[in-house]
Amino acid sequence: MTVPILPSGFGEHLLALGLLSPADLDKALGLCADADERLVPVLRKLSLVEPEALPRLLAEHYRLPLAADEQWSNISFDLSRLSRSFLRDNNVLPLGDDGDGVLLAMADPTDAGTIKAVRLALQRPVRPVVAAAEDIQSAIERLTRDAAEPQLWQDDAASQSSDENVEHLRDIALGTPVVRYVNQLFQDAVHARATDIHIEPFDGRLTVRMRIDGMLRDVAAPPAAMAKAIVSRVKILSGLNIAERRLPQDGRARIRLEQHRLDLRVATMPTIYGETVAIRLLDNVRRTLDFARLGFSKRDEEIVRGNLEAPYGLVLVTGPTGSGKTTTLATALSVLNQGHRKILTIEDPIEYEIAGVNQTQAMPEIGLTFAAALRSFLRHDPDVLMVGEMRDGETAAIGIHAALTGHLVLSTLHTNTAAGAIPRLLDMGIDAFLLASCLRCVIGQRLVRVLCIHCRQAEHAAEGTKQLWRAVGCERCSGTGYNDRIVIAEVLDVDEEIRKLIQPDSRPGDIHAAACRRGMTPMLADGLSKCMQGITTPEEVRRVALDV
Repeated sequence: MTVPILPSGFGEHLLALGLLSPADLDKALGLCADADERLVPVLRKLSLVEPEALPRLLAEHYRLPLAADEQWSNISFDLSRLSRSFLRDNNVLPLGDDGDGVLLAMADPTDAGTIKAVRLALQRPVRPVVAAAEDIQSAIERLTRDAAEPQLWQDDAASQSSDENVEHLRDIALGTPVVRYVNQLFQDAVHARATDIHIEPFDGRLTVRMRIDGMLRDVAAPPAAMAKAIVSRVKILSGLNIAERRLPQDGRARIRLEQHRLDLRVATMPTIYGETVAIRLLDNVRRTLDFARLGFSKRDEEIVRGNLEAPYGLVLVTGPTGSGKTTTLATALSVLNQGHRKILTIEDPIEYEIAGVNQTQAMPEIGLTFAAALRSFLRHDPDVLMVGEMRDGETAAIGIHAALTGHLVLSTLHTNTAAGAIPRLLDMGIDAFLLASCLRCVIGQRLVRVLCIHCRQAEHAAEGTKQLWRAVGCERCSGTGYNDRIVIAEVLDVDEEIRKLIQPDSRPGDIHAAACRRGMTPMLADGLSKCMQGITTPEEVRRVALDV
């Protein structure tokens, strides 16, 4: 059977529907030519078309069927002749054989080369079926877990290793079973969109968990006897001392996994049952920096963008650890990143690498602190400065001075609300009149999980009340009912009325009330609005913003 001939002009089709502007199409086609890629993956990479709508648009244009929901839970095809890496790299998965050929779920049905390769490998005709890339990757990971090779750890020599023989432990850590497991663990984490991996030994067992959408999930773990070899493998990757098991250690590593360059931050800690390891995964490839995609409302986005256009001043992002502050700052930098501006940052760690921005990694052990870097930055004629966090009075004072002397300064603070940033800076020793002169806006935010659009269900709404939704759980969201995260935020625009309230005895409640009178949407109200839009649930909003 020959590869099916599909109609061309998908870009022009999107243009005719008004879903793509001529400028965006030119940009996408230019990248296709430069990188020798097809249009569909480029559209997905640039987020020029809503990911949820892309499969339907492809199916309509190319007159192909969409993968049905029931097909994902009844995959009965033998995948032994196709490697998992091939399926992942090409975003394809055979769903079954209906007698006329193999039904091949594809994120990009224009990929004739992949269709031909599958046909040759299976010696069967291939019939493309359009599916979302996320659904395909999720199904591949599920099938991989279900078909995990039990013989992987049946290495008696490894399981009977001497815990005290460091050289022997090093040999095991470099052996095929351990290397393969750790590599597969990183690969699974990338495809599951995990931000952290936790390897934790307990009495007679080893627990491995991944943090996905802010919540920890258990994954299949190897035998407890392999705990020290796995920890040693991670230590070797991150340049740590495998012989030292009594003290905490911190390290970094950079690995390449498929098309991803993955930066790892590794921390070890001794416990009564052995060393526990926490690995932070920083993936610089697949993130899209755009305020609208982060979840900011139109009003809040306009206020933030307006303040970013100012020639000088201070813009702050507040919230607890894990609330997306760094992503918001990186998005702001991508807006500011134009040829006529010089941008310098001091960060710990550098989570987003942005072309055209001078980014510096803080190294307190050699004296390169936030404060020391900021002092040096002022001698480099910058237009925009970004400091990862105002942790102390010295850093805050230098940042305020820079904001008062013609620089736009971006930073973060750990406060619960936007209004709470003002008394926090005053407590650090900043003079109220200086802060009032330079502060432009404060963004307070949290991250809530987004409802899975495939399984969410509408709640019964009483007459006169708004419709709400609830999480259910399905194969595509691993039974959680949620997939991805989005911002709920409050943006405090510092106008003249707010400036008058910045006094040595400022109270957050007074500032918050004044800001609401001036039009600020409180964080809880923004969360409730997203609940009514079917984006998240009241339970999620309460979970992350109960203290607001």
